[in-house]
Amino acid sequence: MKEELKRETSNTDIEEAQANSGASRDSDVLGTEPVHPLLLKTSAPLMISMLVLALYNIVDSIYLGNYSTDSLTAVSLCFPFQNLNVAFGIGTAVGMSALLSRYLGAKRYDDADKVAHNGFVLVVINYTIFFAIGCLAPTMIELVTAGKASPNVVSEATIYLRITQWLSIAPMTQSMFERLLQSTGKTKYIFLMQLSGTIFNTIVDPILIFGLFGLPAMGAKGAALATVWGQMLGCALGLFFNRKFNKEISLSVKKVRPHLKTMKDIYRIGIPSIIMQSVSAVMTFCLNKILLEFSPLAVTTFGVYFKLQSFVFMPIFGMNSGSVPIIAYNYGADRRDRVDEAMRLGVRYGVGIMSVGTLIFWLFAPQLMAIFKSPPDMMAMGIIALHTISLNFPFAGYAIMRGAAFQALGKSVYSMNISLVRQLLIIIPCAYIYAKLWGVNAVWWAFPSAEVAGFTMSILFTRRIRRKHLSKLTPRDSYGNPIAESALR
Repeated sequence: MKEELKRETSNTDIEEAQANSGASRDSDVLGTEPVHPLLLKTSAPLMISMLVLALYNIVDSIYLGNYSTDSLTAVSLCFPFQNLNVAFGIGTAVGMSALLSRYLGAKRYDDADKVAHNGFVLVVINYTIFFAIGCLAPTMIELVTAGKASPNVVSEATIYLRITQWLSIAPMTQSMFERLLQSTGKTKYIFLMQLSGTIFNTIVDPILIFGLFGLPAMGAKGAALATVWGQMLGCALGLFFNRKFNKEISLSVKKVRPHLKTMKDIYRIGIPSIIMQSVSAVMTFCLNKILLEFSPLAVTTFGVYFKLQSFVFMPIFGMNSGSVPIIAYNYGADRRDRVDEAMRLGVRYGVGIMSVGTLIFWLFAPQLMAIFKSPPDMMAMGIIALHTISLNFPFAGYAIMRGAAFQALGKSVYSMNISLVRQLLIIIPCAYIYAKLWGVNAVWWAFPSAEVAGFTMSILFTRRIRRKHLSKLTPRDSYGNPIAESALR
């Protein structure tokens, strides 16, 4: 009788201790489940959702390519501004997500709650910048084209840019909702958010672009409207999923209060990611200027490549995002064994998937270009571009997955430095020199040249991370028990 009473009391104490410590929280699976199946479980929905997002992004271009080349060129000219918008939205969300996961791993739940709500304060601040860009759309498009595009292209690009920037608060907020779900391991809901927007966009796009069911044909304007309406739907679902299923974070309008230190902490991690993404916008802008010296068709070809490559890169970005909370949580929980394993597995998958992407681009380049009803000149140029640029994919896979560790450990500045070197110090000068020496098709070789440098820098920064940060974690066995230093000698 005493034994049973003692056992019952002991079990009750354990349950109370778990409740008080928050051990029953869903996010604790990030520190307890085997790393390999956990990585697949957290990454798979994100990878699928990123593929869905890639489809979301390419649907416009496929329909517009069949509508008119001018409309497709107009959307291509808006890429730099859209990339900049994505940079601020995702970069801020990355900072919030990494910091949130680290606090959850350390059982600092009040701080995690504060991080989540200040993320939305930063969304509003960011949105004001892009609303202003929408107001200045004619000036922005003129800055890109410098009078080297037809009036119809300029008109359609201006309308597309205005709509997407004025309503850009929807994708920014959607990114924040996605990262809240990701930080607590509920990635399956992200897939549903992305899928809903894609289905909506795929159905509504042709109706607005071609003017079906008695509606006027809108071209690029119709594509912009279908895009932002789909993003609004995803955003609404994100709010619902977080309020209904994400019990780790109790979202409330009353809790959305600016806290300067928390916002600084978010941006300490997020700003390097914002800069890294913004550099991509600058690179696209500069390459468009270089390509316009040859013809608007070269810009369109580059835009088509960007749409197609998203099918290869997006799954890796999904795995990158899926591994960040695992690495961050276990870093906060002092589990080097799990951090090391997550980093190692991520690189293997990253390089493998990207190698498959290179193979696809080499074997099926003509079929891929044909999707956009490419004229003969664009078809020939596009095949060369796909073959050449895809050579860098395996190197990029390594760098992207190493970037997950840099973000999770609060060293996003490493990823930023790699991006600055690749996309500003190498791609742009190389593209300019190659174009002057050997013509438009030589421009594409700037990408493999830059990726080799990024790959090398990723290796060096990873060694520094291991030496300065991971080596300070407590050594543990496969069960998480600390190993005495004497046992390691």
